[in-house]
Amino acid sequence: MSEIKAYVYNKCGTCRKAKKWLDENGVPYQEIPIVDRPPTVEELRTYWQRSGLDLKKFFNTSGQSYRELGLKDKLGKMSEEEMLALLASDGKLIKRPLIAGSEHVTVGFKEEDMEKNWK
Repeated sequence: MSEIKAYVYNKCGTCRKAKKWLDENGVPYQEIPIVDRPPTVEELRTYWQRSGLDLKKFFNTSGQSYRELGLKDKLGKMSEEEMLALLASDGKLIKRPLIAGSEHVTVGFKEEDMEKNWK
């Protein structure tokens, strides 16, 4: 299996839970600080397509950046390209943890999703 990338923020409790789960289950991964090195537009496009999720699910709706930009009212009017560019511009806008492998992508932490995708 190719390297799994885990985009995390160390002050995020959900990210710590996901890392603990990966470690306890012996899943090798490359940890990437999401705020310092957010995924590029191209990486995000690939992850989004691989995930099968609505692109809006990639947004951290409880984050400060999301609220400050008033995105709740703006996302519905934005194109996919605009959303991808916005996500790539600010790692704090991305729901975390974002875990990406060659076949699967998970956003956030749900133990059943981890079991299904990363075991």
